[in-house]
Amino acid sequence: MIKIDKSICDSVIKEAVESPRGRKNYNFHQSYNEVLNRMLNALEPGTYVQPHKHEDPDKHEVFLILSGKVAVIEYDEGGNILEYFTLEAGSDNYGVEIAPRVWHSIIPLAKGTVVYEVKEGPYSPLNDKSFATWAPKEGDGNCKAFNDKILSQIGLYPKK
Repeated sequence: MIKIDKSICDSVIKEAVESPRGRKNYNFHQSYNEVLNRMLNALEPGTYVQPHKHEDPDKHEVFLILSGKVAVIEYDEGGNILEYFTLEAGSDNYGVEIAPRVWHSIIPLAKGTVVYEVKEGPYSPLNDKSFATWAPKEGDGNCKAFNDKILSQIGLYPKK
């Protein structure tokens, strides 16, 4: 039995805070070749997840909120926002499922945010994601400005 409790969440949050990327995964799958990849994904405000989609092979992706608050955004082919959903621990909004071939990103809105993420495997860094060319690459100087623009468009602002 794999147990998911406050202790494991606190541990992965600590690693995310200490990470230069402001996020950290904790994998429950033993191998990237498993047909189902399951992980905790701790994200701190200021981290940037480049909009992407999962295709070739097509994969669904599920996010369930465990702590904190996060916005999950879907985009059209040109980078326009199609839909968003805010997940917040203790609220009525628990999770989302993203269909294959749908552009999406996730932006943390509170410190100590942890989502339980489920995605079809196997995982291969060569074909797991197609990254949006209309968004900055991770590490570019304008990643924060991109996130701020998206949050402004949907009327949300991260807690300091």
